[in-house]
Amino acid sequence: MNVRLQHCFIAVDDHDKAIHFYRDLLGLEITNDVAYEGMRWVSMTPPAQPEIQIVLENPDASPDASAADREILKDLLAKGLLRGVVFEVDDVDATFDRVQAGGAEVLQEPIDQHYGVRDCAFRDPAGNMIRINQRKK
Repeated sequence: MNVRLQHCFIAVDDHDKAIHFYRDLLGLEITNDVAYEGMRWVSMTPPAQPEIQIVLENPDASPDASAADREILKDLLAKGLLRGVVFEVDDVDATFDRVQAGGAEVLQEPIDQHYGVRDCAFRDPAGNMIRINQRKK
C-alpha cells in the first residue's frame, strides 16, 4: 500500500488576508479559488510539493455541523485554538525575516531545538499557529 498526503485544511475567517499570508509571505501558489453557497474554497500548494493541496476554508464549512457547532468552531478559531501547519524551509532565519516584515504576529523567533531543527512560529491572520522548521545539519 502506498499512502500519500493529498489535502490538508486550515480554517480561516478572511480568505483574502490568509492568501496574503500564505502566498505573499510564505510563497505558496493558488491552484483553485471557488465560491459556492456563501463558502469559499482556496487551494494552495508549496511549489516544491505540487501534489499537496493546502485548503483554506471557512471554519463552519462542514455541511454536517450543527449551528451550535459552527459557532463553537468560529470561537475556537478566534482564540487561536485550532491546529495549524508546520512548514520546512531551507533558511528559517530568512523566512522569519520575510514573514515578520510582512506584519505577521510572531509567536517565537528562530531558535535551535533539541530535537534537530531550528524553528520559529507565527499566527496566521485567522489565529492559527504556523511553525516553520529548518533541519539542522
